[in-house]
Amino acid sequence: MRPRERAIVQGIGALSDAELVAVMVGSGTQGEDAMGVARRILAEVAGDLHALGRCDLLRLRTLHGIGDARAVLISAAMELGRRRMSRLASPLMRVTKAEEIVMRFRSRLIDLDVEEFWALALSRANAPIADLLISRGGQSGTVVDPKVVFRKALSVRAAAVVLIHNHPSGNPNPSAADRRLTDDLSAVGKSMDLPVLDHIIIAGMGHFSFADNHLI
Repeated sequence: MRPRERAIVQGIGALSDAELVAVMVGSGTQGEDAMGVARRILAEVAGDLHALGRCDLLRLRTLHGIGDARAVLISAAMELGRRRMSRLASPLMRVTKAEEIVMRFRSRLIDLDVEEFWALALSRANAPIADLLISRGGQSGTVVDPKVVFRKALSVRAAAVVLIHNHPSGNPNPSAADRRLTDDLSAVGKSMDLPVLDHIIIAGMGHFSFADNHLI
């Protein structure tokens, strides 16, 4: 039974990852059916759907048998998944735990192949005021200027901030540089009476909270 037929009979949830990709591919190429094309696409990312989500249109179009139309379909499916994830997070009235902030930021950071550093500005009641993009860098890091962090926070009248950045490597554990930066920014925040409440690293579906690990 072909993937589309199986989806109709058994439901879309019954399909394997390769079958779902085959549905998006639609048809095969000369000498290879849609399942063959789908398996080859997944082999390119070692079967990792997070890695597939990080593939841009240019990368997808370089795969044999994937033209513009198929590349756009796959990218559109991944983008819908990210948007659904972002909309599952209820608007925060008050930040009480790291998981709530992770839900707020994961969809925008999960598939990036470069690091982004953000600050969540909070009111005195710990209500979110603004999501502030501080810097964007490469795969191994991004430069963070404390002056930029606190200038942006003060511009929206923040009373406290939470720091957030991603690890494209998929490893959420903080590096020595992450620890030094957290200590430096925390010290500046204390001197300005604008405390850093947490620093959260998001990596795929995992995360690390400095506050939860008593490091801030």
